[in-house]
Amino acid sequence: MKIGFVGLGNVGGKLAGSLLRNNFDVVVRDIDESLTNTFKELGAKVAKSPKELAEQADLIITSLPSPEVSAEVMESKDGIINGLSENKIWLEMSTTDENEVKRLGNKVISKKAIPLDGPVSGGCHRAATGNIAIFVGGDRKTFEKILPALTAMGRKVLHTGELGSASILKVITNYLASVHLVALGEAWTVAKKSNLDLTKTFKGIAVSSGNSFVHETESQVILNGSYNIN
Repeated sequence: MKIGFVGLGNVGGKLAGSLLRNNFDVVVRDIDESLTNTFKELGAKVAKSPKELAEQADLIITSLPSPEVSAEVMESKDGIINGLSENKIWLEMSTTDENEVKRLGNKVISKKAIPLDGPVSGGCHRAATGNIAIFVGGDRKTFEKILPALTAMGRKVLHTGELGSASILKVITNYLASVHLVALGEAWTVAKKSNLDLTKTFKGIAVSSGNSFVHETESQVILNGSYNIN
């Protein structure tokens, strides 16, 4: 199976890198030529347009910064939809809206291709090590067909149901992570004002009922003063 990957910034680049490390045949496309040149040096082929990429690949993955960008990449004259044909698979790994992925999915189906949504959760650091979580909505048999590629990109892969269900679940997890971040901000403020040892506080929360994935990852960023979103 030849895999096309559109969008090599941040998480997308890490996911595409995992595919290459696992010896998949990969063709890439990004508007940033410095990124595509890097992947070319790693062994990927480079497409001149999303349409060309879709024509070459069996599984087309998009990992883009917004629904608007995804729509442009899919629907433009040189977009993915115009390069699709029967039995090709489109996997939308961007964080997007349920209605939008279904709208584009119907256009994919009109080309006799198969749409899936597959947003990820866990952050860039987990994507880089192939340890990210992937939610996938859409046809179950198609999900099983691309499972080898999914497990190369992520350790925990969950089929969530029909097309669009994965995008809903992704937004739910983002909501929960945001609530946890607000709570952590309050907790660290109380700890600091109370003159607690912050390293011991971190360890105490980690072994308590107050622990969470967000604490284990984001509290370290807070404590080291980093503003690196990765």
